[in-house]
Amino acid sequence: MTVIRTAPYGFWRSPITSDLIVAQSIGLSEVRLDGDAIWWLESRPQEGGRSVLMRRGPDGSVAEISPPAVNVRTRVHEYGGGAWTVADGTVYFTNDRPGPAGGPPDRRLYRQAPGAEPVPVTAATGEAGEEWRFADGLVDSRRRLWIGVGERHQPGQGHPDNMIVAVPLDGEGAGSVRILAQGHDFFASPRLSPDGSRLAWLAWDHPHMPWVETTLFVAELAADGAPSGPPLALAGGSGESVFQPEWSPDGQWLVFAADRSGWWNLYRCDGRGGPAEPVLPLAAEFGQPQWVFGLSAYAFSGPGRLLCSYVEGGLGKLALVELMTGGLTPIDLPYTDISSVRADEHVAVFRAGSPRDPAQIVRLDLATGRWEVLKRATEIGEDPALRGYFAPAQPVEFPTVGGRTAHGLYYPPTSPDHAAPDGDVPPLVVKIHGGPTSAASSTLNLGIQYWTSRGIAVLDVNYGGSTGYGRAYRDRLNLAWGVVDVEDAVAGAKHLAAQGLADAARSVITGGSAGGYTALAALAFDDYFAGGASHFGVSDAAALARDTHKFESRYLDWLIGPYPAEAERYRERSPLFHADRLSKPVIFFQGDEDEVVPPNQTEAMVDALRAKGQPVGYVLFAGEQHGFRKAANIQRALDGELAFYAVEIFKTGLAF
Repeated sequence: MTVIRTAPYGFWRSPITSDLIVAQSIGLSEVRLDGDAIWWLESRPQEGGRSVLMRRGPDGSVAEISPPAVNVRTRVHEYGGGAWTVADGTVYFTNDRPGPAGGPPDRRLYRQAPGAEPVPVTAATGEAGEEWRFADGLVDSRRRLWIGVGERHQPGQGHPDNMIVAVPLDGEGAGSVRILAQGHDFFASPRLSPDGSRLAWLAWDHPHMPWVETTLFVAELAADGAPSGPPLALAGGSGESVFQPEWSPDGQWLVFAADRSGWWNLYRCDGRGGPAEPVLPLAAEFGQPQWVFGLSAYAFSGPGRLLCSYVEGGLGKLALVELMTGGLTPIDLPYTDISSVRADEHVAVFRAGSPRDPAQIVRLDLATGRWEVLKRATEIGEDPALRGYFAPAQPVEFPTVGGRTAHGLYYPPTSPDHAAPDGDVPPLVVKIHGGPTSAASSTLNLGIQYWTSRGIAVLDVNYGGSTGYGRAYRDRLNLAWGVVDVEDAVAGAKHLAAQGLADAARSVITGGSAGGYTALAALAFDDYFAGGASHFGVSDAAALARDTHKFESRYLDWLIGPYPAEAERYRERSPLFHADRLSKPVIFFQGDEDEVVPPNQTEAMVDALRAKGQPVGYVLFAGEQHGFRKAANIQRALDGELAFYAVEIFKTGLAF
């Protein structure tokens, strides 16, 4: 019989410890089908964040394919993704493992045949210092080419050049880099038609980000794989974002998602210049923000049928869509977050999760509807003794400034063996996702359960600018970063406090990257929160505009305005220049190799707060980049944030 202890919110003991989280959790992403084999990528904090390829054979056996010296990762666009592909059992990948004597990674393209060791395809960095990075590749088996995105870095050049390239896999010129398409700032999603005669891809230019404006191109290919003429622009441009072109298996149709209707909906065209026709007009999102390569929200399961994941009302769903009629057949699954969808006529595989289920790789039989879990990010969720501590995710809508409505996921304090005294109200952690063009995930997040199982409520805010609610909602952040997101975060916290679900005096705000900026901006420009935390967050928007990498170097034109023309607005929106207005405790966590938000930004903010005698914590992690991958650092950040709040704000004691 369970004994219920009465204890104030925030004082509850929890078995969901940082030790438990990092010891058993891995990252799962990028599922692939290759014949009867299923592949995926695992990121392991216990191995310093190393990413390895896993293969499940037709007999159900699972094997680790990547040798210990391999880290399957690319740094194209810095955020990477799409570091590997597989064709007929042979994998092609880029390796981000440090070189000899701790030197820089070689980042070359490698080939690994079944049962063999990896061998390099491309050359090491040349004497002149030119370096190629590769991502988002496919294999042209007829021509023996790897085709994908190439990023060329040259000493003294400044920003790198991006293009679509081909790399011969054998024969004359093997390992050389041939340019197939260039002339735009960014490229993504090369897709070869089934007969190999046409290549489709996406491109976009500064100052746009891919969720603001992209263009879909198609080029006819000659016998050697080079374009035989200028590419044809089929869709996009003029403020339209196009996502994930895919050829039908018979080559008759080219399908893509575009937001011309106000939602990322599906369209089909012949790929030769004919008009694009809507497949299924729906107030739902079939596209995603392309922060990384290798995204796949849908896949053909036959010449005229698509298996699609989409977001409706902020939650993910899965359905079969008939290409010619637009008929939609929902698939009943217990998941609310579905991505990396791959399929053939019989089987589908994808990554999925729910508020009660961690990220997992799922196989679905399309004929019977039966599904099975192949791999879980953690087995903690399968322990009956722990499941009672998981807080449910409750979608919430709340009023915000200007008569608008904003969204979020609310997680109440939850424990099977604790109860709060009558009249007690819990502390609140308001969590701000990064991006800022992104969304809060409904997949079981043990980092959130770490808080709720201790009697601390969590609100994961989908502020204006988040994805999953259409283009108009996404565009709320246009020129309004540091305003709309802050207003919505404060409004969400006030909404919960007004309902008696949170203690206004013990409400804190936390976020990473762009979410860290919103947390700092809320603390500097509004007096509601009692304190907060910034994980590798922006404090000086102008410094970000000046110093960050190419992919995001003009993002702030859309979020705040062109720099330096709007330098005064940047100063107005930067927490660093308003540290005198920040009078609440703050803790900072930062990686010393972060090229997206360099450490000098965080350190300038820390110095400013220390100079005025403000309670401040600062933890610098050696060897970490933008986001923490090492188990010990993830653990220290979790425990350090809780300890800081417990001492400085919650006054709860250390309930680890």
